[in-house]
Amino acid sequence: MSSIKYLIIAAILLFAFIGIAGTMKNKKNNKEIVFDSKKNKVQEVKIVEKIPEKKIEKQKTVALKKTEEIKKEVIDDNLPDNNIIDRFFALDSSKLPIVETITYSSRVPWLKGRPAWIADYSSYYSTTRHFIARSLNRKADYFTQNVTPGDRFNVLKKDKNLKFHLIIDLSRSKMWFYYNDLDTNEKVLLKTYNVGLGRKDSKRLSGYLTPIGEYELGSKVAIYKNDTMGYFQDSKIQMIKIFGTRWIPFDKEIANCTESPKGLGIHGAPWLEVNNQFVEDREKVGKYESDGCVRLLSEDMEELFSIIISRNTTVELVKDFKDNKFIKENK
Repeated sequence: MSSIKYLIIAAILLFAFIGIAGTMKNKKNNKEIVFDSKKNKVQEVKIVEKIPEKKIEKQKTVALKKTEEIKKEVIDDNLPDNNIIDRFFALDSSKLPIVETITYSSRVPWLKGRPAWIADYSSYYSTTRHFIARSLNRKADYFTQNVTPGDRFNVLKKDKNLKFHLIIDLSRSKMWFYYNDLDTNEKVLLKTYNVGLGRKDSKRLSGYLTPIGEYELGSKVAIYKNDTMGYFQDSKIQMIKIFGTRWIPFDKEIANCTESPKGLGIHGAPWLEVNNQFVEDREKVGKYESDGCVRLLSEDMEELFSIIISRNTTVELVKDFKDNKFIKENK
């Protein structure tokens, strides 16, 4: 009897040992090898069979945030958008109706006694040399003005009674660029741009250092290069560090202006000196960090500059695009 008793006890102990070993094995295998791209190494992550409630709540929060972002995009999508700037410079039938194509000749009926150069064409057609250069070069090169008889380029039509108009939405940091044919009252959106604006200021009527209202742009424009020096806030400085490569001032108040135009204007993003080289600080565009001026990326500023400075141009700054008067006038 004692032998049978010992056998039964031994069997019970054996089954108990097998059960414990199986449980430990399952726990040991309950891991998965994954790749952590941030730490760039393989690590073990314990599998959790039941998702904690906190994780579920976090997923819901993320989903709600995405929905809000989508709603905002839908609202913005209802605003006009376009980019037909290249049609200013097209030499075929796709060109804008406010430009015409000229074939260069040094002998022209409107200039006597000497050959006509690009500067003369620029003056006669009230079109900037930068505009003509881009048309001649078939690219955004605003300085090379080599021309030979027979070369073709575009100019703004001399007989067109037109003006340019900019609408700047302070809440979205965006600008809409239009031309307005004053004879037909046709208003055409040419392009939309991202802009940088003045810092937020609750004491100002606009809510920013950038004002609201309609202004006429001035003629005292400037082009800045790396070595162009000037004074800013009583300090002599390389102007490109403040105003980028171009400057167009606000000039006259037209309607509903909350601030004087003095000292305000449209200019390029500032440039930084890094390792003895100048680099554009492109992050300034799209932010509210200026002293009130409107900032554009250099390629946008140079493009706009080449088109508008030879013709009457107004800028309308509003809290929301839908507040602008330009689109609503004479509808």
